[in-house]
Amino acid sequence: MSIGLIGRKVGVTQVFQGDGTMVAVSVLAIEPNTVTRLRTTDRDGYTAVQLGTEVKKKLTKPETGQLKDLPKVATVREFRVESVDDFEVGQTLSVEDLFTAGDDVDVTGVSKGHGFTGVIARHNFRRGPKSHGSDHHRAPGSIGAGTYPGRVWKGTKMAGHMGNEQVTVKKLTVMRVDPERNLILVRGAVPGARNGLLLVRKAK
Repeated sequence: MSIGLIGRKVGVTQVFQGDGTMVAVSVLAIEPNTVTRLRTTDRDGYTAVQLGTEVKKKLTKPETGQLKDLPKVATVREFRVESVDDFEVGQTLSVEDLFTAGDDVDVTGVSKGHGFTGVIARHNFRRGPKSHGSDHHRAPGSIGAGTYPGRVWKGTKMAGHMGNEQVTVKKLTVMRVDPERNLILVRGAVPGARNGLLLVRKAK
């Protein structure tokens, strides 16, 4: 794994390339991240860098004990790395430190929730006939025979909760980096709704 940054989804827009081609991009706001803790193999059993961002007015006692003299960060996430030698607690990482135009990045976020959804939207089932007395329009159909197996197989596709899951979109190209406004523009769509939390790391 590689180091990344914590950010939020601003929205979607478009940019023009040098040859005049229009490209749809997602705008990600990534404020400077502070290194709040280093995980080592000797102490924790793995190596990782813990980053924090955004401001929290009031911290709980455990948060105060962990952060001590560091900024009062509201959001904390860990990134697994091979070595923590290049990082130190209190260090600040920004978009210009990690990303440049042309880089490929993996973006992780929570997808939009769609609530309880039928099989047509959730699993791309075909609908039933609409005429000749049929009442089988959007129903799932048979979910198993009565004699054998006499039960419903595990994993049978049915209606149910859709979305609101962690999703990673891989190898999105960074089109532009704006260090003054702490923005990066990546080609294509990223998971989640506007203002959703995102983890952005360099692709393998």
